[in-house]
Amino acid sequence: QVQLEESGGGLVQPGGSLKLSCVVSAGAISSNNMGWYRQAIGKERELVAAIVNKRNRNYGDFVKGRFTISSDNAKNTLYLQMNDLKPDDTAVYYCRVYWNWRIYWGQGTQVTVSS
Repeated sequence: QVQLEESGGGLVQPGGSLKLSCVVSAGAISSNNMGWYRQAIGKERELVAAIVNKRNRNYGDFVKGRFTISSDNAKNTLYLQMNDLKPDDTAVYYCRVYWNWRIYWGQGTQVTVSS
């Protein structure tokens, strides 16, 4: 059983930065498909960023160079560095990992961008 624990969300002003972390258990940090999704109120969950096959980075169209996904296998942690945050980035952000033929989700961390 894989457990994912996100942290790093919070309230930030427009133009600010946050770094989200997701601690991944059970060796699943070696997954070939892991990433971050978000869901705003009244909207569907959408891809923010993903690492696929360990070297490919995929980003949602709205990211436009503002976010960077990375991982640290030694710390069993997946990261999302978010810069130049906008009010439209307000959402619950979820860590997602595909491991042993199953998809695992974290509980989510709230990001609120407001002045």
